[in-house]
Amino acid sequence: MKIFISLFVFPLFICAGYKNDAAGPYPPGIEHIIVIGVDGLSPDGIKKAKTPVMDSMIRNGAVKWNVRTVLTTASSQNWASMIMGTGPEAHGVIDNDWERDKHSLPPIVAGEEGIFPTIFGRIREAKPNAEIGTVYNWKGFGRLFEKKAVNYDETFSTEDSTATDFTKYIREKKPAFGFVHFDHVDHAGHHDGHGTPVYYAAVAKTDSLVGEVLKSIKDAGIDKTTLVIITADHGGKGKGHGGATPEEGEIAMILFGKDIKKGYEIQQQVYTYDLAATIAFAFHITPPYAWTGRPIKPAFEGYSEPANLWKGKK
Repeated sequence: MKIFISLFVFPLFICAGYKNDAAGPYPPGIEHIIVIGVDGLSPDGIKKAKTPVMDSMIRNGAVKWNVRTVLTTASSQNWASMIMGTGPEAHGVIDNDWERDKHSLPPIVAGEEGIFPTIFGRIREAKPNAEIGTVYNWKGFGRLFEKKAVNYDETFSTEDSTATDFTKYIREKKPAFGFVHFDHVDHAGHHDGHGTPVYYAAVAKTDSLVGEVLKSIKDAGIDKTTLVIITADHGGKGKGHGGATPEEGEIAMILFGKDIKKGYEIQQQVYTYDLAATIAFAFHITPPYAWTGRPIKPAFEGYSEPANLWKGKK
């Protein structure tokens, strides 16, 4: 009788486990991932500026409004953390003066180019024949990823030229992974101040550029199999950033497209370095052990919030 009960209960346990994780170990069917990075884009900017494209993406996708950045709230360490899956204490990019051959804290582990492993390199290892490319408005972004990992690597001085080149790249190459970086919102924050009409106008301009990227994805015929992620490196306060305040240290992240829930607000805590882990998860790639980021699984259909999620006490 004991043997019979064990044999009967074990299959039920397996079935119960599968039912709770109906999507399986990974989300199915994502063949392309496009990341739109906007320097200095705050949650306040998205909520208060005219952003019909991003508003539609939020209604038809998933959003986390208070993603926590790493400190200090400057660009290099946060863009690095996003693509390196960990914080400055591990990857060693601690400020905007960081260079590959000039830094005070070496990465805890480094690849052949001397930098901490990024999602670019991890995708290249897992998908040797994949088309991988990036176009960026801020030239500094180009020093943060493995050059040998990408097929396409271009930088432009304006947001418009950046968008034009990136959308052309999507239409022509249909990349498995594409990353675009826009810098004009941060410029508006520094010149006129966060929360000003000029700042909100720059955010509205971003929205139109996002629309162009989405159109290029559709024109390329890959919209049904593409995950789009919008993120930022930091927010801002007054005409600056770098401090440890919610205005500077919290950003929004939007996930939209293939296998993403519709109209969902993510509950689990999210950090900028979770971006790399989420991309790896969507591509069925095992992240390096040195990464500390975790995938944002609740954004995907079939996945629940963590069972041990603790949100504190009100």
